[in-house]
Amino acid sequence: MTSAPPVAGTPFPFGTLPTGEDVLAYPLGNSHGMRVTVLNYGGVVQSIWVPDRHGESDDVVLGFDELAEYPAKSQYFGCIAGRCANRIAGGRFSLDGTSYTLATNDGVNHLHGGVQGFDKRVWHGHPRGSSSVVLTLTSPDGDQGYPGEVTVEVSYTVTDDNALRIDYRATSTEPTVVNLTNHSYFNLNGAGNGTVLDHVLTMQAARFTPTDATNIPTGELRPVAGTPFDFREPKDIGADIDLDDEQLHFGSGYDHNYVLKDRRDAVLAEGVARVVCPASGRVLEVSTTAPGLQVYSGNHLTGMQGKGGRAYPPRGAFCLEAQTFPDAPNHPGFPSPALRPGEVYEQTTVYRFSVE
Repeated sequence: MTSAPPVAGTPFPFGTLPTGEDVLAYPLGNSHGMRVTVLNYGGVVQSIWVPDRHGESDDVVLGFDELAEYPAKSQYFGCIAGRCANRIAGGRFSLDGTSYTLATNDGVNHLHGGVQGFDKRVWHGHPRGSSSVVLTLTSPDGDQGYPGEVTVEVSYTVTDDNALRIDYRATSTEPTVVNLTNHSYFNLNGAGNGTVLDHVLTMQAARFTPTDATNIPTGELRPVAGTPFDFREPKDIGADIDLDDEQLHFGSGYDHNYVLKDRRDAVLAEGVARVVCPASGRVLEVSTTAPGLQVYSGNHLTGMQGKGGRAYPPRGAFCLEAQTFPDAPNHPGFPSPALRPGEVYEQTTVYRFSVE
């Protein structure tokens, strides 16, 4: 891992893809020492440096030092997932009476936008001073099987209160579906510093969406009460992760959507999730306008080497992915991801850091 974060301000080269496309890194920061590096490749959050309780900074998100490692080894580290994040069963959905077939890249299912999702595109970067960058992308009609040309804008902003604010906006020329999220992997003890099983998670969610063996929601909104999925009171991520529960067996840990709201709206729900690392004292609090939050416990990390040569072991990070529910196009009872001409898809998620 690099010994110090880059100085906020001027973008710098981060490598060149085999296609010949140049990738830039955008270093962002505030006056309190928080530093974030964003790539225009995949909209990746490549690093987040924040202090611990002793004032010592470390990078708390998983990723790589070299561009070539992202397409070769990444498990969606830090990226913008889209056009439709999470899974769509069988790579198929219907909208307004028309059926569509999508690219499949997770067995028979479509995952995070397909074989060439937004995570593998070079976005256009537009810096806004030293604390913000706006990324834009045009997804053509038929992209990965989706209808309509979609124009996407995502802004990353480091705020004065040590938060990374992400604002998403999208429009379409035809009826389509859109569900965008950021897929950062967090370890509040520093990326590559052991597992996150001792991190303490609190969730403002009384229901979750159970899945089948291929991680597709069954359609049920199941109460968390009496299950290993109950985080309404502070609990170690690892406290119940190995219990004999069918849902945990499917993914060897947590990889489930929690119900925050019954519909999409523009209201920012404050503090829907809170994670505390006892060792470092770092605290992460998530606020979002999204109706769902996917909690993933890094079950499929392989021990690969990341930044600075540090290994990323199984359960060595957690993800909190604000989103519309998985497979929502195929579940009329879920909040709808439909986007039609004249409408605007908007979503805001805030990751705020502090210490205790």
